[in-house]
Amino acid sequence: MKAPKMTLYGVSVCPTGEENYERYKDFRGKWLLQYDYRDTDGELFSIVLPTLERCRQERDKWLLEKNNHQNG
Repeated sequence: MKAPKMTLYGVSVCPTGEENYERYKDFRGKWLLQYDYRDTDGELFSIVLPTLERCRQERDKWLLEKNNHQNG
């Protein structure tokens, strides 16, 4: 049995400070991307969108909001 790329026993295996993504077809036959990014503090950002570019844009917004919240 081949090990899953994104998870092990349902838990993300994304290393700290890195991204991990996997493309799949949903039940309607539409291609989507499961995207994970684990921040350097260990917090996981996860999203499902059609493109890697959109996933990264949402990750960048998340990081900006997170940093603004932490800095006051």
